[in-house]
Amino acid sequence: MYEELTFAAGLLRLPIVEQADVTMTCSYPYTNWALRRRRSGGRPAHVFVTQNGDWPALKRGPEPRFFSCDGLICTNPLYYERNSARWHSTLIPNGVDPLRFLPGPARRAELGLPVDRQIILMVSALEPGKRVIEAMRAVAGVPDALLVVAGDGPLRDEVDRLAAERLPGRFLRTTFSHEQMPDLYRSADLFLHTKIQESFGNVYIEALSCGIPIVAHDDEVTRWILGDHAMLVDTTSEAALKNAIRNALTKPMVDAEAAAWAHARYSWKVVAGKYVDFFEDVLDRSGNSRAHPSADPIRQGAQA
Repeated sequence: MYEELTFAAGLLRLPIVEQADVTMTCSYPYTNWALRRRRSGGRPAHVFVTQNGDWPALKRGPEPRFFSCDGLICTNPLYYERNSARWHSTLIPNGVDPLRFLPGPARRAELGLPVDRQIILMVSALEPGKRVIEAMRAVAGVPDALLVVAGDGPLRDEVDRLAAERLPGRFLRTTFSHEQMPDLYRSADLFLHTKIQESFGNVYIEALSCGIPIVAHDDEVTRWILGDHAMLVDTTSEAALKNAIRNALTKPMVDAEAAAWAHARYSWKVVAGKYVDFFEDVLDRSGNSRAHPSADPIRQGAQA
């Protein structure tokens, strides 16, 4: 909160904000308030993205009472359904770089991973909402598979204790650089994510774009993100999750059809075009006269 407050204070003095056609943030409250402050030359149209949840747009609680925007980008259909009546909204997913995240050879040795056993991969912060602990209990019932958790967080000690008890010799918790992530996905036999109702899990489309099998929680959001290209299950049932993991590990390691589907739907070129279309719509509705005569330069920049 303090970091955002000092960042927002800088926005209040930044000339480019007043000169902009549209401002956008996924942060609330201070950044949203700073970008919406009326200035001497008027106020740019403001777009809010629900990447960190739609709780401000729902206006529940003391702080969200002061939320407002000229356009709301909903990152999943659940958010769109419950906010579109109140706010000028659109439904746009996050994107993925298809030149980085695509099927390819495994690089286990280079990543320090074993080459002679099946690898279940989780890419997740170690906090309660991600439900890594629950996933570990299910994986403990899958013989021989190695669980690799790429991430860190406040539950690290609890995670390590459970691994020593339930997954001795079959667990690795570590971190990888941004550049290593495509190779990490391609080196796994299965991607596992047990979060319930993510606002939008980028890890889903990164794994999908690399073509590896996926097991995730069955809810409205994951069904929309992953379509028919994942094994969705009630992950609150340890038995159901364990069976889904076992079944998914019998599938081919690479699904080129799933990767092609992800690239067609989630490539940044496609997603950026939807953003620009919405910016134009917001400007038309707001009557903001600062809009460029042509959106082509904006569109080309967004797609780049």
